[in-house]
Amino acid sequence: MNIFVETKAQIEDLVNSQVVPGVSFGFIKDGKSETHILGDKSWQPTREPLVGDELHDLASLTKIMGTVPLILKLVDDKRIKLTDPVSQYLPAFKDNRVQLIHLLTHTSGIDGYIPDRDKLDAQELIDALLQLPVTENFNKVVKYTDTGLIFLGLIIEKIYQKPVQTAIVDEILEPWELEDTTFTPVESRCVPTYRVDGSFLTGIPNDPKARQLKEHCGSAGMFSTLEDVMKFAEIMLQPKYQFLYHNYTDLNPGRSLGWDIQPDANGQVLFHTGYTGHFIALDYQNQTAMVVLTNRVHPIEHNQIFLERRQTILDSFLEEDHVL
Repeated sequence: MNIFVETKAQIEDLVNSQVVPGVSFGFIKDGKSETHILGDKSWQPTREPLVGDELHDLASLTKIMGTVPLILKLVDDKRIKLTDPVSQYLPAFKDNRVQLIHLLTHTSGIDGYIPDRDKLDAQELIDALLQLPVTENFNKVVKYTDTGLIFLGLIIEKIYQKPVQTAIVDEILEPWELEDTTFTPVESRCVPTYRVDGSFLTGIPNDPKARQLKEHCGSAGMFSTLEDVMKFAEIMLQPKYQFLYHNYTDLNPGRSLGWDIQPDANGQVLFHTGYTGHFIALDYQNQTAMVVLTNRVHPIEHNQIFLERRQTILDSFLEEDHVL
């Protein structure tokens, strides 16, 4: 496919300019896809080239590939409603104003600092999260946090009576045949991220809350390959998910259910990122998608240049998408 030529060149330049060690990426147009693998899996402690079947630490893509689809399935099955108060399922959370839709759209206003958070075990962290206050931002500001998706994961656990990550595997990953998407990756297949306590995280989630909560984390912890994330993107372009391409808030900029939305001339484009260096853009109307997986946090976690380039790449995709 001779499409997204400029966007492709910009993604490749991430590697050529050594902004990231390597990149695995692809585009979809009208049911046809193309994928590309470029650069290295790691620079340290040894330089290893990308092969193409590596497992990437998806970080926050876990939200939209696991927890959000499962919540939408529960809504579809009429087991929950978006207008249900969170306290109906998590009675330790006391603010009855906050509904499931506020968690999905990042408008709950739940905000706060947890002292000594990294020293807490899973249950202590959950207890502390459920005590967080709802601020004056409730239903007035879109503020992206992981707290809402952790809460949704806990609600999934109440309904299925099993850890949220087990429920995601059983109810989403297996039915969708995402066979290489997992919460228990084989270390040798994983792309490393950054050092913690002297060793590179390889097959271990970079997200501290995911490491604390383990199988009870609905906001991060998933690993996957380019092939599976592309397959997921194809699923999200199906008519069944057309309802997602919509602002579910009264705010501007707003949010869809779990997804960011990018207003453009053709309507709405869904977008989501993962902290470790990934992003997905979906355009239902044009039946196009872009998937980019990198390890922008290797070997050093902070990489501001990548974040600037990411926006440029998205802008390029939207521009080229518009003229298709």
